[in-house]
Amino acid sequence: MPQPAYDQQRLAAARTRMANERTFLTYVRTSLAMLGFGLVLIQLHPVRAGSLGYWAVGAAALVLLIGWLRFRMRQREIEKCRMPADTP
Repeated sequence: MPQPAYDQQRLAAARTRMANERTFLTYVRTSLAMLGFGLVLIQLHPVRAGSLGYWAVGAAALVLLIGWLRFRMRQREIEKCRMPADTP
């Protein structure tokens, strides 16, 4: 049976790294949406909805921090699982 022209282990590792990056970008996108929502609330009605706006801005920062921490943790796990380059 002929050998494939590509390395399946490297392709799987690349897919895993890209999935981790996509997940982090989802956290970033969610955080930006929450930040925008909070800023709109603060601008539209600073007295009545202002406190909710500040809570949304704080939650956006928290979501971004959690996403970054999870990204780094998964990135370290992925790097631990790498196979040496000289193995066949």
